[in-house]
This record gives sequence, C-alpha cells and structure tokens, in this order.
Amino acid sequence: MFSLVFKYTGRYKTAAILTPILMILEVLFDVLIPFVMSRIIDVGVNGADGADISYIIRMGLVMVALSMCAMVSGGLAGYTSATASSGFVYNIRMAMFKKINTYSFANIERFEVPSLVTRLTRDMRMLRMAYIAIVRQLFRAPINLFFSALMVYRIDRSLAVIFWVAIPVLALGLFLIAYNAHPRFKVLMKKYDDMNGKLEENFIAVRVVKTFVREKFEINKFKNTSENVRDFQRKAERIVLLNDPLFNLVMYSCMIAVSWLGGNYIINGMMSVGEFMSYLSYLKQILFSLMMMSSIMMQIVMAQASVDRAKEVLNEVVDITDDESDESLVLKDGSVRFENVSFAYSKDAQKMTLSDVNLQIASGETVGIVGSTGSGKTTLVQLIPRLYDVTKGNVIVGGHNVKDYRLENLRKDIGVVLQKNVLFSGTIKENLLWGNENAAFEEIVAAAEVAQAHDFIMSFPEGYQTELGQGGVNVSGGQKQRLTIARALLKNPKIIILDDSTSAVDTDTDKRIRQALKEKLSEMTVIIIAQRIASVMDADKIIVLEDGRITDIGTHEKLLEINEVYADLYHTQLKGVSE
Repeated sequence: MFSLVFKYTGRYKTAAILTPILMILEVLFDVLIPFVMSRIIDVGVNGADGADISYIIRMGLVMVALSMCAMVSGGLAGYTSATASSGFVYNIRMAMFKKINTYSFANIERFEVPSLVTRLTRDMRMLRMAYIAIVRQLFRAPINLFFSALMVYRIDRSLAVIFWVAIPVLALGLFLIAYNAHPRFKVLMKKYDDMNGKLEENFIAVRVVKTFVREKFEINKFKNTSENVRDFQRKAERIVLLNDPLFNLVMYSCMIAVSWLGGNYIINGMMSVGEFMSYLSYLKQILFSLMMMSSIMMQIVMAQASVDRAKEVLNEVVDITDDESDESLVLKDGSVRFENVSFAYSKDAQKMTLSDVNLQIASGETVGIVGSTGSGKTTLVQLIPRLYDVTKGNVIVGGHNVKDYRLENLRKDIGVVLQKNVLFSGTIKENLLWGNENAAFEEIVAAAEVAQAHDFIMSFPEGYQTELGQGGVNVSGGQKQRLTIARALLKNPKIIILDDSTSAVDTDTDKRIRQALKEKLSEMTVIIIAQRIASVMDADKIIVLEDGRITDIGTHEKLLEINEVYADLYHTQLKGVSE
C-alpha cells in the first residue's frame, strides 16, 4: 500500500504533506484543552480563596481559542486530504489505463474486461478511503496517543500502567484479525469480477435475451452470482467486525480500572478533582486514538486486496513491445511475406493454431482467404499488424520484419476491419475521424463513397452529424460494417484487411465495395477474409486454409480444378443456387 502511495501521489505531494502537519497541530490543540480544563477546576473553581471568576473567564477563552484552532486545523486537513486522495486515485487510475492500452490481445485476455473495469472503479474507491485514512488518521492517532499518554504519565504514573497492559492486548487482536481477513477480501474481489462479467454479458446480449424470452433465466443466474458475492462478503467482513467488540472490551476495561483507582486516589487525597477530570479526558483521547488505529488497520487490510490487484495490472509484462524497434522505419509498400510461421495462443498449447505458413503477397494485390470455421483465417491476418506475435518464423511487411517497426508506425499504415464491428458514442463524422482526425470533410465523403456508406448516411436528417448510440445501436449491421470500412479507408493505409466485414451487406453492395477498392485504391493491398465465395472470386489470388495450414493458393478458376474444399464451397453457395 505505502509503495503505491509514495509513487503515485505525484504533484499532490504538497497536499499530502500538509495533511499530517495540520493533523499534528489539531492534536496539539486538542491535548492542551483537558489541561486548561483541569486548571479551571483546580484553580478557578476549587482554589484556596474560593471561585475566581476572572480566572475562569480567561482560561475559558483560552479553551475556546484552542477549540477554534483545532477546528480550523482539522477542516484544512480534511480539504488537503481530499485533494491528495483524489489526486492519488487519479494518478494510479491513469497509470493503469495507460498500461492497459499497451497490452496485447493476449494480456487483456488474461485479465478479462469485467475484472479490469472493477479494478479501475470499485478497487480505486477502496484505495481512496485507505489513502485518506493513511494521510489523516495514521499520523493523528499515534501522535494523539503519544501526547495524551505523556500527559497521563505526568498526572499519575501508576494509572498509566493500565494502558501499557491494554495496548499489547489490542495490538495482538488486530494482528490476528488482519492476518485472517486479507485473503478473504482477495477472494471477494474475484467474486465481484465474476458478477460484473455476468452483468456485462447480459447487457450486451439484451436483444438475444428478450428474443428467446430468457429474462427469468438471466435473473436467476444473476441472483446466484449476487448471492455468491453476498456470502463471501459476509465471510470476509465477519472477521473485521470482531474489531469493534475487541476494542470495546479493552476500552471499557480501561475505564472501569481508571474510575475505580482514580476514585480511591481522590478519596485518599492523592489526586485532585481537576486532575481526575483531565485524566478522564486524556483517557478518552487515548482510547479514541486506539479506536482510530484499529479502524485504520482494518481499512488498510480491506484495501490491500485492491492494492494487489492494481499492482497486477501495473506489473503485467506486456507481450508485444517496440523497445528495440527502429523509430524512423515506416512501411515503404504493402507487400506481405510469411516465412515458416507457426502460432499458438498459449505457450503450453498442445496444438498450433497455425503451422508452417509460407505466403507471399505483392503490394497492390487483392487476396482472398477462405476456409472452414476455426481454420485460422483471422489469426493469420492478426499477425500482420502485430496484434499477436508469431511463435515461430517471421512476418515481413513492407520489406521488414514487423518487429523492426514501432507499433504506431506499423499500424497506422494497416487498416483492419475486424469481425466484431465497434462504433462509439458520438456522431458518424466523429466515428469516421478515428481513421484520420485531421481529415477534411471531402476525404471523409470519399472514404464513405468507396465503402458504399455515403448514400445511407445522407438519408438521415442530420447526415454526417447523426448521433450514434453506444456501439452504433441505431444503425443496421450492414450499415455498421460499411461505416467501419470507411473509417479504416480514411487512414489511407498501404494494406487493408477486411475480416468477414461485408457479411451483413447484400451481395450487390459487397460487389460495389470491391469494385470501388480496385478502381480507386488500386495501389492498396487488400486482404479479404470471407465465408462467401462471391466476395473473393475476383481476387488476384485466393488462399485456402484448413486446420491452420495453407492447402492451396490460386485464382478462382484454378482452385475450382485443384481444391475440393473450395469447389465444394462454390457449388454449395453459387452453382446450386443458380441451377
């Protein structure tokens, strides 16, 4: 916890340093108040010459001044602690978000999205509460305890022995509670991840849920998950709740002991009433300090699970980096070459997803890739922009190994339209500008025309200023695909990869998109993954993948003659229909 505090407080260090200083001032003012009160009783009220009203008024004003100073110090400490804690959480959240954005696909898959969301939200709230406890109470409580104990020792040493017995008992109890609570809170955080995962899945698939009338099933599933969280929360917090009974036992034991011994001291003339009253005030401050320290310990214990999870994100070793790349290297053309490439998603995989792939694509070629589901088509093209790194072999793009480029330089010249089309909240124009934020409106229109998106965009009353809902829910699947193609084209890439990205458009629109790409962007290398033979039959060459291996490469006519799988697909999809 403390390592994160020191590292990520950043430019909020002034507020973080001022907070304990102000808390110390508040403690000093608070500690002096019982002493002044004892003087009022012993000198002003029970003095040798009777009550001294002027002395009582003067000392009363001193008490008021001390109280005001304590209040101001405490108020300022509240402001500075809020500033420092919110700044700390901002810094660490931004550091985590930046680190996540450097993750490869493999890194993200290891954490899962719901878990990352929980770590950036609920875990950060836990850290903020613990941070406030550290910069405020962790300094205030021990100092208050020290000065109050010092005053108690000054008044009567024999009564002070009570606290030297009570403090170790309380410390041992807190240690045992913390030791057993921490692992339970780590499990609880994972249960929250599972619950968020179920929520995300349900909200994304809400249309499917309603179509299949599965609301009751989903409600019951969420109920089970939520009950699981509740049960583990009870299990974790059950131990923490022992803190209050333990503290109350120690506190009331001390008060009984002090009251009994102090009362005897007053009867025997060994202590004045004023001293006893101030002693009780210091006793309350000592016990309050102990209570705060126990509360801080519990807060830190509960936050430690969140600290561990934040460190996991920050310390994750990123699979794909460009630390040793050539910063000046850029793609000179859109040529692609695979040299004995093999790939597996995990190091201990028993079977390769791709095996011994050798492939040459010339710059400006249009290449189709077909194959059955699970044959490795998407995996193959994801190696080109280095979304994954090869397990064996080399991927050469633009005459250089992809590992020689900086990731930014490599990916800015490769347009990728993935199977899952993603649009963002905002206008159509804002979404298209993801491809090139500095593009002129004429360039946006030109890209949309090639993607056959311009006409339907202009059919909306707001045109390119039409607001898209989250994920583009207010456009059809085919429209969404055409918008994502236009967005990729706006990058003006040397290579564009269309991963089954016209599956939701009709065959006529699909054909017009391919024709526009060939006529207006003839220098661009186009790689098309498709389930429909019609989408690739005009390609310069077609690659047939089966079980992670290239079985044949050739034109449409050639593959009809030599490849049974391709011929089968063609006859099933086109020949049979025409007949």
